[in-house]
Amino acid sequence: MIPIARPFIGPEEEEAVARVVRSGRLAQGPEVAAFEEEFASLCGAPYAVACVNGTAALHLALLAHDIGPGDEVIVPAFTFAASGNAVLACGATPIFCDVREDDFNIDVADAETKVNASTKAIMPVHLYGQVADMDAVTELADRYRLAIIEDACQAHGATYNGRRAGSFSTAAFSLYATKNVMSGEGGMVTAQDDNTAERLRLLRNHGMPERYVHTTFGMNLRMTDLIAALGRVQLGRLEEGNKKRHDNAAYYTQQLHGAITLPRELPGREHVWHQYTVRVNNRDAVRQTMVENGVGAEVYYPTPVHRQASFGGSGAPALPVAEKLAREVLSIPVYPTLTDDERATIADTLAAAVKGAE
Repeated sequence: MIPIARPFIGPEEEEAVARVVRSGRLAQGPEVAAFEEEFASLCGAPYAVACVNGTAALHLALLAHDIGPGDEVIVPAFTFAASGNAVLACGATPIFCDVREDDFNIDVADAETKVNASTKAIMPVHLYGQVADMDAVTELADRYRLAIIEDACQAHGATYNGRRAGSFSTAAFSLYATKNVMSGEGGMVTAQDDNTAERLRLLRNHGMPERYVHTTFGMNLRMTDLIAALGRVQLGRLEEGNKKRHDNAAYYTQQLHGAITLPRELPGREHVWHQYTVRVNNRDAVRQTMVENGVGAEVYYPTPVHRQASFGGSGAPALPVAEKLAREVLSIPVYPTLTDDERATIADTLAAAVKGAE
């Protein structure tokens, strides 16, 4: 079976973790500080603040901008539930907007129709590894004086007009086991100014600027040095891994051109292909055929967030593009450790499955 994801790890990661174990310094320490500095440099951001996972990163980012009860945050409906859950965790209300068919990302024109006096922030999600239209997002945010929270959990190293994801605003990244930079679990928040960075540090550490001095509300969302050590090695592999993902995506695009609706890398953007996601009719039948023939294929995501019971369910207003994509999208393996033979098998199996489902 060719799995949908496979960790990109080796002896360097093992040694990094062993080094921390031998040091006896396991909690948030020098490895975390170094990882934060290196991650900020990757993104072209002044600061990065580490935490326990990507959902916590989104939650912290929102809290750092004083998002709370009575506030609304505009979120694209075609995303993982964590985007909306982080808003709920603040006591605020996620207001879902539609997405675009060309890049699966936020439809800023539809987002604007959701803005009202309670709207405090907009959360573009850089889905599957391609940065949203940040010029349009920034223009909208500036016009209505909204905070921007980038959900960059799938976009490590992705660029928009030469700027990296995480450099436009406060941004959240996930380090989950399948991400382009992974540490099993973990999260990172980038910040563009001193005040936001300091607020993030307080919020993730019980509101303590120094030991046993509590100046504000905070939680225990700290990263361990074990996670940071693993993440630092992974960060060093990112360029190599993203290049391999790009090569795999280019191979699929060449092999499957004309047979299926393929994902697009839009002009001015550098897609990092966290997922290679096609669109097919009879999607569930196609997926079943692929799995039966030994190729992992997954649906990200089968139900748009606004249709989930926890966010409104069947009574939520229609968002037609998000709902259409949820019926059609199918992701195939694109990770760096795929062999040439595996790539060929995946492409051939998908093409045959699509033809058989016609």
